[in-house]
Amino acid sequence: MIALAAHLPALYPPRMSDPITPEGELRRLLSIMAALRDPVSGCPWDQQQSFATIAPYTIEEAYEVADAIVRSDMATLPDELGDLLFQVVYHARMAEEAGHFAFADVARAISDKMIRRHPHVFGEAAARDAAAQSQAWEAQKSAERAARAEFGTLAGVPAGLPALTRAQKLTARAARVGFDWPDAEAVLEKLDEEVAELRAELPGADRDRLEDEVGDLLFVLANLARKLQLDPETCLRRANEKFARRFDEMEQMIEREGKSLRDCDLPMMEAGWQEVKRRERSRG
Repeated sequence: MIALAAHLPALYPPRMSDPITPEGELRRLLSIMAALRDPVSGCPWDQQQSFATIAPYTIEEAYEVADAIVRSDMATLPDELGDLLFQVVYHARMAEEAGHFAFADVARAISDKMIRRHPHVFGEAAARDAAAQSQAWEAQKSAERAARAEFGTLAGVPAGLPALTRAQKLTARAARVGFDWPDAEAVLEKLDEEVAELRAELPGADRDRLEDEVGDLLFVLANLARKLQLDPETCLRRANEKFARRFDEMEQMIEREGKSLRDCDLPMMEAGWQEVKRRERSRG
């Protein structure tokens, strides 16, 4: 327990009379993380983790933050943001143990970046409106990519992004140099073309060909969302929630009639689905 003793003073909850400060709570969180990873007295599960094993949790926590925001759940949001912050602290601690960098380096890097990218706030550049700032932000990011020897219009778009988000970002980059459809109507025409190509592949049912054509279809849909100034992930997330809500209501409606979905054929379920939609419309 000698190793853990170094962390104990910072781990206890503050007294009610003590002021809660960002600095104090961050020190406490960093101490908790160090205690969890302590090679002698830490948690066996946490001791075994690596960047690769923790990365999926980092992505999951980011989505849970987004979900709380979509639901306007301000009671839950602090907890979800804390989970996401813990992921940053976790990665920083593992990096510190390996001698790469520490949490302070992470905080310094983002602070320096924000100051560098906002010269109209922290420097002497002229004030900008939102559109001008977006252009300046992208120009600064391009300069930073060049400094890292990342050249090319599409350089720096992370491969690990959700596929729809990456499609949107890739084509937004291409659009900056003029490689883009003129309007949403042109994208819809391309969508019709891709649907026709998918139909043509259906009789052969070659998996690779079908995967390729469905991918093209989704890619065009991501472009359509971008041209309409919509986020494709948000669009699909809303569609998922709508489907789940309607399906649950249909299932409950059928169960109130003393049946289960297993007792129903497709026409019966479709009738229930349409009834759910009718009720939604009547509720406005």
